[in-house]
Formats: sequence, C-alpha cells, structure tokens
Amino acid sequence: MSSSASNLTHFDAQGQAHMVDVGRKTSTHRVAVATGRIHMEPATLALIQSGTAKKGDVLGIARIAGIMGAKKTSDLIPLCHPIALTRVAVELEVLGAENTVVCTATAETVGQTGVEMEALTAVQVALLTIYDMCKAVDRGMTMTGITLMEKHGGKSGSWVAK
Repeated sequence: MSSSASNLTHFDAQGQAHMVDVGRKTSTHRVAVATGRIHMEPATLALIQSGTAKKGDVLGIARIAGIMGAKKTSDLIPLCHPIALTRVAVELEVLGAENTVVCTATAETVGQTGVEMEALTAVQVALLTIYDMCKAVDRGMTMTGITLMEKHGGKSGSWVAK
C-alpha cells in the first residue's frame, strides 16, 4: 500500500475499508461549520423570495431538510459513526445581486468523533432541497463551493479554512 493510502484512517493495514475505532478517544465538545451555494436564474430567486413557489416556503423547508440530513449522515455515508448531535443550525442567505442562496450549517456534539460530515451533509441536503423545490422552473441551477470552513475539538484541535 502506498504511503499516502496508509494515512487514510478508513483503511486497515491490509487496505480494507473499515469503520475507525473511536472507543478510546476522549469525549470533547466538537463543532464544525460548512458552507455552500446554489446559483439560479433571477426569476427563480424572485419566486423563492416572494414565497410564491409552487411547493411553498422553499427556504424554510430547505432549513429543516438540512437539519434532517445532518441527523441522517451515518445512514448515507457508509463509514460514518452515528453521532448524538447536540445542535444543528442551518442558515440560508439570499444574495440577490448574485442570484444565489448561501447555506451555512453548524453541527455540534460532545463525543469521541467530529461532526464535519454532519455539517457538510446538512449543507448539501439543504441545497438539494432548494433544487428539488425549484427545478420545475429552473433545471440549470448549480450547487458549488460545498466546503468545510472550520472544525473545533478533539485531539487535532481547531482547523479553519484559509
């Protein structure tokens, strides 16, 4: 196995995928913040802002979907641990000049493993929900920049994107 592959924690010494053992890790307060955006036609954004989209309150439903996505992360990502989340917040900001909605998700827990995947999943599910609710009028929407912005807690401490 190559040296770069040996640094991947989800593979054992034989190169087989496995769930990382976190049993001996100390429980600490852990926080992760992720962000992403969805770009659309001006008319689509106007529908979202006016609350007159055919399927209802797009941003409110997307916020709830993001929270639900964070809670279901271990069901979606095969080697993720189920985590007892203590907080998930999903914020949606409309950037009218850019015809964009920006999603920022914060996930928190007190536990033995981080919540980066939960924050990233919350962002993607919220953006996918916006796409789903508006695709009848704009199939060309694009989701970009899904990124971990920061994480805190655990043995590796804090990390903030540059």
